[in-house]
Amino acid sequence: MGENKWIRAAIPALLLHCSIGTVYCWGTFSKEIAAYIGQENSAVQWAFSFAIFFLGMSAAFLGDVVEKDIKKSSLIATICFTAGMVGTGAAILLKSLPLIYLFYGCIMGIGLGTGYLSPVKTLMLWFKDRKGLATGLAVAGFGLAKAIATPVMQFFLDKFDNNPAYMFFIMGGIYCVMMFVGHLLLKKPEGWVESHEKGGIKEFFATLGKNFKFSFSNKTFIGIWIMFYINIHCGLALISQEKAIFSTIGLPLATAATLGSVTAIANAAGRLGFSAWADTFKDRNTIYKLIFILSIALTGATILTKGIESKIVVLCVALLIMVNAGYGGGFSNVPTLLSDHFGMKSISAVHGMCLSAWAIAGLTGNQMATYIVEHTGAIDPETGLNPVGYQNVLYATCALYIVALIVCFVLVKAPKKEEAKA
Repeated sequence: MGENKWIRAAIPALLLHCSIGTVYCWGTFSKEIAAYIGQENSAVQWAFSFAIFFLGMSAAFLGDVVEKDIKKSSLIATICFTAGMVGTGAAILLKSLPLIYLFYGCIMGIGLGTGYLSPVKTLMLWFKDRKGLATGLAVAGFGLAKAIATPVMQFFLDKFDNNPAYMFFIMGGIYCVMMFVGHLLLKKPEGWVESHEKGGIKEFFATLGKNFKFSFSNKTFIGIWIMFYINIHCGLALISQEKAIFSTIGLPLATAATLGSVTAIANAAGRLGFSAWADTFKDRNTIYKLIFILSIALTGATILTKGIESKIVVLCVALLIMVNAGYGGGFSNVPTLLSDHFGMKSISAVHGMCLSAWAIAGLTGNQMATYIVEHTGAIDPETGLNPVGYQNVLYATCALYIVALIVCFVLVKAPKKEEAKA
């Protein structure tokens, strides 16, 4: 039992990712937090942006820790994520926005980054022949977490009269157990010995500098980083406006809520489906070309038909499903694409550096869409919606998807045989 790849890799990966993936449930309780602590919703929204920023930056900074000791990194993830959840609950009761930024944004964000990285290399080592399928399975848990946790969180919000503090306490306890079990089960295959060597601050930053120089001096890595950043930036820009777009095209609240679950499932399905599909290609980068071509086609069609303003329901829903699926697929294929080019020896460190793109996109994606909606078009005073503004967001995302597609062809070539074997 101890050396079963499902028990030692797949199940713990799902336990970790199904816990930390609930960061995407932010929209379920953000307005309730703002109302309870007496702050503007726009001010509270920065907590989510900070969480994504610290996710990416902690992955970049702690990638070498994950590389050396998977047990230490998964324990750090468990402690930081659950402390962030419980601390956020306390911060809400204290009605302190700075403490919410600290616990939800910073501390929980560090748990997100280390928790996201920890199972990835382990999965690729156990599932050598189907690396894409393996990482897609775990990262699908990250995407599916929203669909699973949203109704549970809503239940606790209703039970405690829309005070989200107690929901954070309860969910924090649940995730502590799930992540700790995942930490106990997670193990690399026989022959891969963990390195428990201790190093000081000087050695830590020397290694970090070495990893940074190695990654960002490589043209292929820069290309992967750019297209990964654009995919996340555009995904967040449209996903953040999803609820408003559904309302704009005339869907009832119940239907919009159902479609919200459908897009969350599409996100998870994209993580699993696109990564499994990528295993069938000689060049894994082909999957990114397909993601960007499909995204450009649907975004372009919605622009040409003015789909949001004209309330073309089928086209708008298809676009948001594709954006969610492509967003998820982009995540699940990054570690395997990097391993094809840079080998398995230092994949956690290189993957961590690449996740810095997620950090930057976490600050820019939502904010770009919000700026366009607030500064173009006109908000209907009766509905509070801005159809022209949402439509204009598509011009920016379509242009960026085209840039990403060009980068796919120009900077990220098929890996050489010696790279793939490294």
